[in-house]
Amino acid sequence: MSEWMVQADNLVKIYKTKDLEVVALQGLDLTVEKGEFMAIIGSSGSGKSTFLNMLGGLDRPSAGKLFVNGQNLFTMTENELVEYKRNTVGFVWQNNGRNLIPYLTAYENILMPMRFNGKKERHKRERATMLLNMVGLSDKKNHKLHTLSGGEQQRIAIAIALANDPKVLLADEPTGSVDSKTAKYVYDVFKNLNEQLGQTIIVVTHDVSLSKQVPRVAAIRDGKISSEKIIRDDFFVSSSERDLEDTWGYEGETQVEYAIVDRHGRVQIPKELWEKLGLSDKKILIEYTEDGIWLKKP
Repeated sequence: MSEWMVQADNLVKIYKTKDLEVVALQGLDLTVEKGEFMAIIGSSGSGKSTFLNMLGGLDRPSAGKLFVNGQNLFTMTENELVEYKRNTVGFVWQNNGRNLIPYLTAYENILMPMRFNGKKERHKRERATMLLNMVGLSDKKNHKLHTLSGGEQQRIAIAIALANDPKVLLADEPTGSVDSKTAKYVYDVFKNLNEQLGQTIIVVTHDVSLSKQVPRVAAIRDGKISSEKIIRDDFFVSSSERDLEDTWGYEGETQVEYAIVDRHGRVQIPKELWEKLGLSDKKILIEYTEDGIWLKKP
């Protein structure tokens, strides 16, 4: 039986103001296994960042169920939530101003989250050094942040998020403000963390190149999971289509896309397929054959 790191069941989030209600999530269902590396994609306002914030303990769900590492985020007290954010999740923001303290060195920034974890000072320093090595910046240990490039700052941010050895690493647009070469390096850091340490990683991204490399991609539309893409079994073993040493930016299909059937039997047709069918009407024909169910224009 699979061990679940994240279990979201019929998750709802409603933001209320005096005169307005905005439904950000409308019954989202998603499970993430321990040790999985996945991405969440979707247009602005689809609900992906709202979901990530709830996983991070930064926002409270309105209804449904949400468990992370067996902990129920609906029933947590404020003190339990503080411990959860300190020890269960690590967060990497797109804006480095939220990740880093500018007047500290790279090494001191990584040490900062460990100041209150109760571990011995020697352990903290050894872990900070290990994390610097892991993100390839051991030579920048004593550098202040203004001397580091944007990509180097983002790699330090990943090390900071891992300082307290979280069960799940959350990243909100981690390559959104760097060039493609640096984005590939950031992806490689995530990939190595996942493969070598078994780190569970959930990334929200608009970066097409990054999302093409991730083993599993869930698309959110209108506050629900509309489809999932799973990496093709032959993607990293076929040498006929690409140089195996340079898969970044590959233009072909790296994943197989699956539509998600919700608990009521509803399926969201991906927007690009809907447009290709030229369906301006709200009605379509449904036909069952031995090969499956076919959707056709009237």
